[in-house]
Amino acid sequence: MRRLSDLARFVIPRLGRPIVPGTFRANFLHLYLDIAWFAMTAATAMSFVGVFITRQGATAFQLGLLSAGPGVVNLLISTSAGRWLERRPLEKSVRQTAILNRLTYVPWVVLPFFLTPGAQVWSILGLTVLASIPGAALNMGFNALFAEAVPMEWRGHVAGRRNALYAIIFILVTLMAGWILKTLAFPLGYQAIFALAVLGAAMSTVHLGLIRLRQVPAPEPEAVTASADAEALAPVQPALKHRPGLRLEVLHGAFGKVLIALMVFHLSLYLPSPLFSLYMVNDLNLTDPQISFGTALFYVAMLGGSLVLDRLVRRWGNQKVTAIGALFISCYPLVMALGRSVWGFVAASPFGGMGWALAGGAMINWLLERVSPAERAASLVWYNLAINAAMLVGSLLGSAGGDWMGVRMALLVFGGLRVLAALYILKRG
Repeated sequence: MRRLSDLARFVIPRLGRPIVPGTFRANFLHLYLDIAWFAMTAATAMSFVGVFITRQGATAFQLGLLSAGPGVVNLLISTSAGRWLERRPLEKSVRQTAILNRLTYVPWVVLPFFLTPGAQVWSILGLTVLASIPGAALNMGFNALFAEAVPMEWRGHVAGRRNALYAIIFILVTLMAGWILKTLAFPLGYQAIFALAVLGAAMSTVHLGLIRLRQVPAPEPEAVTASADAEALAPVQPALKHRPGLRLEVLHGAFGKVLIALMVFHLSLYLPSPLFSLYMVNDLNLTDPQISFGTALFYVAMLGGSLVLDRLVRRWGNQKVTAIGALFISCYPLVMALGRSVWGFVAASPFGGMGWALAGGAMINWLLERVSPAERAASLVWYNLAINAAMLVGSLLGSAGGDWMGVRMALLVFGGLRVLAALYILKRG
C-alpha cells in the first residue's frame, strides 16, 4: 500500500503548492488561465485548419506554405522585432502583439460565406502569414515575459501545470469540435469551431495583459543626465534590454550547442508536418469525428506527461527530458504510417502527446538555463531565427518529399530523422 501511495504522489503532483510566494501567485494564475483559454483556440482553429483546407482541395505545397509562410516572415523580421521589443515595456509589447496576432482569426469565421473553396485556402494562408508579423514579436516577448514572471526554480512547476491545463481543455474542446463537425453540415461546422477559436484567443489575450512584472526602482534624479526626459525618469519596466541586433558572441559556449540541437530537432519536427492532414484525409479517409478522437487521445497522453514533467526535470534535468520527449515524438509519424488505418492513427496519438508534454515543457527551460540574463534578448533573437529557419526549410522539404517519395514513405523517412535528432539532443546538446 505504501508503494501505491508513493506512486500516486509521483504521478499526480498537486496543482498548487502552499509554498508559492504570494508575490508570484497572481502572475502564475494568469499564466494558467492564458493557456487554458488558448487551448480552445488550439483545439479548434489550429488543430483543424489543415484538415479544413485539405477538404477544400489544398495541395501538399499549400499545406507546406501553412508552416513555411510564417517561417519566412519570422526570418525577415526577427531582428527588427527584437529591436522593437528592446525599446518598449515588455508587458505592453506582449499585450499589443497578442491582440494584433489573434485578430486574424476573426475572418476565418465568415470566409465560406464569400469565397470559393480555392480562394478560402489562399485566404487562410494569407491570414496565417499576416498573423506571423506580430507573432514574431509575441513569441520572443512571451518567452522573456515568462522568464521575468517565473523564477528559475518555479519554471518546471509552472510549465508542467500550464501543459496539464492545456491538455485538459484541449481534450474537452476537441471532442466537442468533433461533435459539432458531425452535427453541422460542411462548412458550417468549421465556421462554428472557428468562432470558438476567436473566443479563446480573446480571453487568452486578456489574461496575458493582466500579468504584472515587478518594477525596478528608478535612479535618483541626480544620477540622470540633464538631457533625460520624463520617460527616462519613470520607473524602469522589465523588458528585452541590452545591445540590439545579431551578436555572434552569444553563440559561443553552451547556448550555441543548445541552439544547434533545437534547430535540428525543429527541422525534423516540421519535415512531416505538411503531410499529416493529407495522409489522414486522402490515404486513411478519416472522418472529422475520428480525427477529433485521435487528437483527444494525443492530449490525454500530453496531460499525463505534463503531470510528471516537474519531477522528471528535477530528477534528470531539462536536456535529458527534452531528448526523451523527442524520441516519443519520433514515434508519431512512424506508428501512423506503419499502421495504415484508423487504428494506426489512434495508436500513434499517445506517443505524440507524451512527447510534446516532455519536450515542449522542457526545451525552453533548457535553453533559458544556458542563457545569461544579460544576454537573454540577443539569445532569444537567435533562437527565433533558428527555429523559424527550421520551420521554413522543413515545411518546404517535407511537402516536396511527399510528392517525390509518396506520403506514407515520406512519413517513415522523416520519423527516422526525428529519432536521429533526439539522439543528437541527448549526446551533443
